[in-house]
Amino acid sequence: MYYIIRCMRRINLDLFELQAFVRLAEKGSFRAAADDVGLSGSALSRLIVRIEEKLDARLFDRDTRNVELTPQGRRLLELSGRILAETEAALDEFDVFLAARRGQLTLAGLPSVTAGLLPPIVARFAADRPDVDVRIFDALSDGVIEALLDGRADLGFTAGAVTASERLAFRPLLDEPFMAVAWPGGPLDEPRTYTWTELVGMPFIAMSPGTSVRALTEAAVAQEGLSLRPRFEVSHLATAGALVAEALGVTALPSLTLPVLGGRQLVVRPLEKPAMVRRIGLVYLAGRTPSPSASAFRDLLLSADFRPFVSAAKTYQP
Repeated sequence: MYYIIRCMRRINLDLFELQAFVRLAEKGSFRAAADDVGLSGSALSRLIVRIEEKLDARLFDRDTRNVELTPQGRRLLELSGRILAETEAALDEFDVFLAARRGQLTLAGLPSVTAGLLPPIVARFAADRPDVDVRIFDALSDGVIEALLDGRADLGFTAGAVTASERLAFRPLLDEPFMAVAWPGGPLDEPRTYTWTELVGMPFIAMSPGTSVRALTEAAVAQEGLSLRPRFEVSHLATAGALVAEALGVTALPSLTLPVLGGRQLVVRPLEKPAMVRRIGLVYLAGRTPSPSASAFRDLLLSADFRPFVSAAKTYQP
């Protein structure tokens, strides 16, 4: 296609001129062809003369009654058909892209979001747009931000307001409460609400520093005037679930993370004093026009009702 455009620039023909030439060649009549291209017969005649002058070649032999292609005209007609067909195909493909019916969408998010929140929304998006390839990768908040800033992701999902860069915008989606988690037959078997003071007084399994869960855990403990001294620190939610299942300690996690714990039999209880929540939001480049696929996914996401996600997670029992 680049070669075609370069050649057209060299001979200084545009697509309308090619279309006018092709219509005259097909119709064999200035009047009939002029109607097709929206010109008068005299204007089309002048246009054909200009085309011949640009090409330095006579394309038609014509008299008062007949219009016939010259050998040069027959050759240009063959080539013009190929040029116009390729152009039409390219524009059709662009129309499909603009309608978000084909293309690629890359989402980056916290593991709890990509596993607990996105799948049903991605399923709806994929059903409507089966030819859009969707890529999803898990990352901590810093990784999500980096993926957006360097162009590896179209949309991101993280916790808390984004302050790392003025280039990013944050759109809150939902607030998820922290829940207390233990093993069956353990210290949380009594069906009631537990406090942070009670929880950190037990062997505690904490997420690693630098995670949104750890930052909020430390904030909750500090509000009660306590110090967090975890028995274990882990980087992955599944690891936390495995250690709890082995009765090695209790933990506190936001409700959306619970389905990521690995399907183990665990006890989940409400947690208060203080009642901590983690705000999950959509992150995207501010002031940038998103791709049609990203725009369509964002519209679908922002129209979703997230209350059932939180309710289901709060009552989650593997």
